[in-house]
Amino acid sequence: MKRLVFPTFIVLLGLSVGSFAQSTRVSDSDISGGLKEALGNGVKFAIKTLGKQDGFLLNERVKIPLPKNLQKVEKALRIAGQGKSVDEFVVSMNRAAEKAVPVAIDVFVDSIKQMTFEDVRQILFSKDQDSATQFFRRTSEEKLREKFRPIVENATTQVGVTQKYKSMIGKYGFAAKFLGQDVTDIDGYVTQKALDGLFMYIADEERKIRKDPIRRTTSLLKKVFGILR
Repeated sequence: MKRLVFPTFIVLLGLSVGSFAQSTRVSDSDISGGLKEALGNGVKFAIKTLGKQDGFLLNERVKIPLPKNLQKVEKALRIAGQGKSVDEFVVSMNRAAEKAVPVAIDVFVDSIKQMTFEDVRQILFSKDQDSATQFFRRTSEEKLREKFRPIVENATTQVGVTQKYKSMIGKYGFAAKFLGQDVTDIDGYVTQKALDGLFMYIADEERKIRKDPIRRTTSLLKKVFGILR
C-alpha cells in the first residue's frame, strides 16, 4: 500500500463564496490543493478506523448483522443450539469487511487526483453537508466494489460455517431467489455493507470539518486560511 502523508483534516469546506471571491493572494491551485489534502486525510482516517480488527465487529454503527431474512430464523437457530454457528457467521462477515477496507486508499487517492477545480468549487459551496462524500461515491463506488468483492469472497470462504452456508444456498437453486439477494449472495451483501460503512465515516469527517475551522497544520493550509478568515 502506498504511504500517504496528509495534514490534519481541516475546514476548507466551510468557506463562503464571498470570502473566496475576496481572495487575491491565494491561487486556484492552492485552494484546490488545500481541499484535496483535507479530503485525503479524512479518507485516511475512515480507512484506519474501519480497516482493522474489530473495526466493524465492535462498532455498532457499522457492524454487519445477518441479512434481514436470516434474522427471522436466528432465534430458532439459537434455540436449536446453533448459536455458536450464528455468531461465527456474523464474525466472518465483519472480518471480511475489515480486510477489504484498506485497499480503498489507492482508489480514493486516484479520485482526489482527478478532481477538477470545478469539482472543488461545487464541493466547497454546496449546501449539502456531505457533498464531498457524494463526489467520492459517484467516482469511486464501483471501483471499490470490484476491489472489495474478491477480498470478501476469499475471507468468507476460509470460514467453515460461512462456506457451508454458501454451499447450502447453492443447493436451493432457483428456489433460493425467493429468500432475497442479501441471503443468496452473502458476499455481495457484505461488500455493500462495507462500502456503506466506509462512506458513512467519510461523511462523518466531512461534517466535522464544516463545523470546526481550527486545524491548520501545513504551510499551504495556513496560507489558504490566513486570508480567508
